[in-house]
Amino acid sequence: MSPPSELDAWLRAAQKGDQAAFAQVFDHCYGTMYRYALKWSGNVADAEDITQVASIKLAKSIGQFQFDAAFTTWLYRLVVNTAIDWQRSNQRHHPVAQAETIEPETGDSQAGFNGVLLQQLIARVAELGEGFREAVILVLGEGFSHREAAEVLAVQESTISWRIHQVRKVLTEQLGGDHE
Repeated sequence: MSPPSELDAWLRAAQKGDQAAFAQVFDHCYGTMYRYALKWSGNVADAEDITQVASIKLAKSIGQFQFDAAFTTWLYRLVVNTAIDWQRSNQRHHPVAQAETIEPETGDSQAGFNGVLLQQLIARVAELGEGFREAVILVLGEGFSHREAAEVLAVQESTISWRIHQVRKVLTEQLGGDHE
């Protein structure tokens, strides 16, 4: 991973129209965009479509990044918006795929198992409404703090905390547990 100062230099140059700098930014963040799209959609084909559209949006909107927050925060928001728009315009696609469509990022069987568990969790959470799935993916899937997830989703940190609490509460009830 490149140091932030190098990424900042690429971003500033790309914003001025430097195509080589944009290529560096794109190469740097493509894997992150795809990984997030895969966690969002749950299957490879949909993740590829979402990432492709997000890549086009990145090229068109890179000038809007203002350096007042982390680039990853801005990038995640771009991918989230793309995924939401994509899902709405492609109602025939289901937001959560069958477990066998998940490809582990590593050869680690535990990582693959964790990916399947995350998709099962997201399937149950999807019924709670908009915003819950995003919170789960960012906090549990990407390891963001509640504050970081709030920045990405443009909501209060307390909203993320409440959503995660509600998810735990509903899942505990659904799974027949008597503890939170």
